[in-house]
Amino acid sequence: MRSPLIEDHALLSDQRTTALVTRDGDIDWLCMPRFDSDALFCSLLGDDSHGHWSLRIADGEVLSRRYLPGTMVLETVWRSPTGAAIVTEFLPIDGGGRADGSATTSSEGAGSAAGEPTGSTPGSSPGSATSLAGDVDDHSDLVRTVTCTEGEVEVVQELMIRFEYGQAVPWVRRGADSSGAHVLIAVAGGDGIALHGPALRAEGRAHRGSHRLAAEETASWVLTWFPSWQEVPAAPDVGAELVRTSEGWSSWLGQVRVEEEYSGPVARSLLVLRALTHRRTGGIIAAATTSLPEDFGGVRNWDYRFCWLRDAALSLEALLSHDHVDAAATWRDWLLRAIAGDPERLQIMYSITGDRNLPERELTHLPGYAGSTPVRVGNGAAAQYQADVVGEVMIALAMMRDHGVEESRWSWPLQKALVRFTAERIDVPDQGIWEMRGEPAFFTHGRVMVWTTFDRAIRAVEEHGLPASAEDLARWTRLRAQVREEVLTRGVGPDGAFTQTYGSTEVDASLLQIPHTGFLPADDPHMLATVARIEQDLRTEDGLILRYRTQGQDGLPGDEHPFLVCCFWLVEQYAASGRRDEAVALMDQLLGCANDLDLLAEEYDSSAGRMAGNFPQAFSHLGLIRAVDALAEAVPADA
Repeated sequence: MRSPLIEDHALLSDQRTTALVTRDGDIDWLCMPRFDSDALFCSLLGDDSHGHWSLRIADGEVLSRRYLPGTMVLETVWRSPTGAAIVTEFLPIDGGGRADGSATTSSEGAGSAAGEPTGSTPGSSPGSATSLAGDVDDHSDLVRTVTCTEGEVEVVQELMIRFEYGQAVPWVRRGADSSGAHVLIAVAGGDGIALHGPALRAEGRAHRGSHRLAAEETASWVLTWFPSWQEVPAAPDVGAELVRTSEGWSSWLGQVRVEEEYSGPVARSLLVLRALTHRRTGGIIAAATTSLPEDFGGVRNWDYRFCWLRDAALSLEALLSHDHVDAAATWRDWLLRAIAGDPERLQIMYSITGDRNLPERELTHLPGYAGSTPVRVGNGAAAQYQADVVGEVMIALAMMRDHGVEESRWSWPLQKALVRFTAERIDVPDQGIWEMRGEPAFFTHGRVMVWTTFDRAIRAVEEHGLPASAEDLARWTRLRAQVREEVLTRGVGPDGAFTQTYGSTEVDASLLQIPHTGFLPADDPHMLATVARIEQDLRTEDGLILRYRTQGQDGLPGDEHPFLVCCFWLVEQYAASGRRDEAVALMDQLLGCANDLDLLAEEYDSSAGRMAGNFPQAFSHLGLIRAVDALAEAVPADA
């Protein structure tokens, strides 16, 4: 079975979980009720037998698909020899009512407005996986609605539910929900699934069905997750949920104030970042999937359904730059809970609830996307030390202050603890921003982020009046100067370019982030020399760039493709150093790498003209937003 292209997918989200649906109507990835729950549709990493739900128009073809403006509601237009239809698909945002009269509880405002941990102190750790297992009212819904717009159409479906990433075949039966309506029920362990809508018939270990619709007729199917020991929930009011969910997304997005040619991609990128943010906890995941390969057929397959401090901090910067301050306090609450009373054991990533234990294991029963194995869940990089992480967090928290978000009772003490954490590891090598699995080293980008940690702490005291002892301030000032001198001495090669690690001859695209920290301006001779090396060593034939050359420090077999966020960083660098025309040209090329819905994966395989890596990727979308903002600020060299 041929794997569908990564870019062939659309993303659905309710800010608790996500689903991927192909252009021709196959949902091949769905985890419920959480982003990081075991998948119940997993054919993306295997075949149909590992779980999927296809819904098509018989003998039909897709004419177009789009998101309803400003939303994550997908609309697909089909044409068949006998008629036409529109398929509308979405995950309802929690907060609506159901047919049995029950109501979910809106989670807007979860956590205090002041940013203090709700019902806890920093020494406690609320929000465990158990407490959020059912999330809101123990329901999570996926809605698929078909409306015949012309003639007559036949809706054909195949439903194959396989819990635990395709391993567990459920007990399936017909029964009644809490309102007495007939429903198809599938149960395995603690997971229950109910399907409302025109009945499907059992055929072997799948359920199939066909349903005819005449012009102006509509049929809806709602797949609901619920704890298997509870009563089957009634179906939601589909029409009301569609209106409320659409309004929820569009009202949050508001007006996007960028140049018209970029407004669509920026709006979609903001919505993707919102879609990857857990509505109740504030945790921001790196991507919606696991194990989509960076190297087709290779081993570079990782689980990205967790909250990297770095990725989340950079995502928050992008959201704040477009006035979405609402994300700031909830993410800071999540950070306080995750780090809790033990910042000395800081991890680079946590679960959406702030849990620390993310053991990496392989799912040997899955053949992997395009034969790429192993398929991994969990992520062993959680145990790595990466020196840049605290710096990114400190930048995001400083940006919150600049946007008027007041420090809470615990947030400034937390930041001082993070500075101590960094100071105590001032001479410790690390694994770098790219989570190298080779030997630790002093990565130049990471050392600049160490400088940034001290710099933002000092500025918080001097510019915002936050309290610190004279001894602490003196130490931070001394260490900031020490690291700066060290970077400019040990992190620069004979040609004046920054190197990937101290003493190496390699270059790294993460070095493009140096101007963003304020360490040096984009037009500094060291940055110009670094860009020249990146163009020489990391640029591919079609003009995109790799994040680094995989030999040496990488520690893994195989290769990879141009890394999209690094390409957007190069747009920023060009724009800020007087090369605006080149920045615009590269930006236009990168926009061409997105799919028809303006979604981006982690990497782009230029030779095959296809996406690679997990999808959609927060890094890529925040990079797009920042690149557009940099272009808006850039002045042509001859101006």
